[in-house]
Amino acid sequence: MTQPEWYYPDRENLTWEVFGEASRHLSQEIVDSGWFPELIVGVARGGLIPAGAIGYAIGVKEMGAINVEFYTDIGETLPEPVLLNPQLDTDSLQGKKVLVVDDVADSGKTLDLVVNLLAETAAEVKSAVIYTKPTTIFEPDFSWKKTDA
Repeated sequence: MTQPEWYYPDRENLTWEVFGEASRHLSQEIVDSGWFPELIVGVARGGLIPAGAIGYAIGVKEMGAINVEFYTDIGETLPEPVLLNPQLDTDSLQGKKVLVVDDVADSGKTLDLVVNLLAETAAEVKSAVIYTKPTTIFEPDFSWKKTDA
């Protein structure tokens, strides 16, 4: 069973205020890069709210979601991430610049799966996360904060 967030004193508490700061920072980083996505895809569940916030901030109205199961509890994962239904219509990405948004690049396996899947159809795919951990196998294009654990 998952413990309440106060049970983990060494983890940063992502309050709504801090989330707002992170979203604004990521949005500005994307704008400053000169790269502009035509479509934003949030990785369910953790990437849905950041994806919406970034979409509003940079003026992207075309949004999508992709459902992936990897974490079964805090610190517990399946051997590999698994796509869940409903599936994203990847044909609708044809020729578009797509930004994939998730909350954290922890192992990086989820982002690796999603970005490579969407790159088969989209013209270009970049990724954005709130947190990047040193354990990731996938380095996102945009990240608010790199953690040390």
